[in-house]
Amino acid sequence: MKYHPINNQLFIKNRKNFSAQMKPNSLAVFNSNDIYPISADSTMPFQQHRDIFYLSGVDQEESILVLFPDCPKQKHRELLFLKETNDHIAVWEGEKLTKEAAFETSGIKTVYWLKDMEKIMFELMTQCDTVYINTNEHYRASVETETREDRFTKWLKDKYPAHGVAKSNPILQRLRSVKDPIEIELMQEACNITDKAFRRLLNFVKPGVWEYEIEAELMHEFLRNRSKGFAYTPIIASGINANVLHYVQNNQQCQAGDLILLDTAAEYANYSSDLTRTIPVSGRYTDRQKEVYNAVNRVKKEATKMLVPGTLWEAYHVEVGKLMTSELLGLGLLDKADVQNESKDWPAYKKYFMHGTSHHIGLDTHDYGILTEPMQANMVFTVEPGIYTPDEGFGIRLEDDVVIQEQGEPFNLMKNIPIEVEEIEDLMN
Repeated sequence: MKYHPINNQLFIKNRKNFSAQMKPNSLAVFNSNDIYPISADSTMPFQQHRDIFYLSGVDQEESILVLFPDCPKQKHRELLFLKETNDHIAVWEGEKLTKEAAFETSGIKTVYWLKDMEKIMFELMTQCDTVYINTNEHYRASVETETREDRFTKWLKDKYPAHGVAKSNPILQRLRSVKDPIEIELMQEACNITDKAFRRLLNFVKPGVWEYEIEAELMHEFLRNRSKGFAYTPIIASGINANVLHYVQNNQQCQAGDLILLDTAAEYANYSSDLTRTIPVSGRYTDRQKEVYNAVNRVKKEATKMLVPGTLWEAYHVEVGKLMTSELLGLGLLDKADVQNESKDWPAYKKYFMHGTSHHIGLDTHDYGILTEPMQANMVFTVEPGIYTPDEGFGIRLEDDVVIQEQGEPFNLMKNIPIEVEEIEDLMN
């Protein structure tokens, strides 16, 4: 891994918190992701399943974590099954985790090789009544691929049909949404790397540059700072492209006088950051671009203040909609008749700001969190209002990542990243 070792107290604490919410005499299983094939012998870069990483720190394929807090054998209350490393693997792929290294990473003392999994699992299953299976129930999930977790669940339910079944996901949704201080430090590092890359761009962008060249500059800075790369598919949208919310082609030339919407950020140690800035290709905003930009920035600042313990996500978005409506009236993009005649299901402001303002962020860019439950301290949210004006040839979005505090306004993990018009213009010139 490129990142520095993580204090295994994080994973020890995460397992303790999860186990405390399990039913009596129950067992939970978590699998790593597959390495997915492309064609022939080509594969996609490995990405660890975030749940097994959250609970163990193991960042390796073909790994299984089992938690059994009430197991009669104390050594089987937490155990890992790992792909056995050997000299051949060490030569061709690099050495995999040894049992000692797995303990140092996770704090789990009992580690078996995968070849022993079925034998050990038989013993464990005769001693438990309920099995927690790990399904993906994120509100944005749309999965067509059968995962390693899916295959394991099928095997387990088929082989042990008399056991009760429970779900890990509701427990993980609540646990993962509230960040430990170590997690916040890791997210801060992702944001710091993103800051370095953004400042690099401000000295690079000029008329005639191509969107993919900007992408290359960002990737260079991410990699040299121990990031694997982008936390999500980067959006580098110049001119009219900024009005396509998920524009990812990044293949157009940037023209003088245009704006570039940059929704690009680094990961670090599997933790995401999520930044959006909109900068002028020529180094100066026009008066109209500045007017719209400052309106978006005002909405962002006021929306951020609302992210406090007890806030409900749905009600929050209604209030942000009111802020945006006021700004759009001031910009002349809406008039009073538009607002008076608006649909309750699709308010007038949605013509120019059609997406949500905030989402959980952490190990996933759109992280775990139950949106019907009140916000809590140490949850981390994005704040990302935008105004999209295809008729005027540009779109503007601004986004930071903030940590909800027990008291007062959220802490902005991106507070050092330039955002004000004057600061961006000064740095670009």
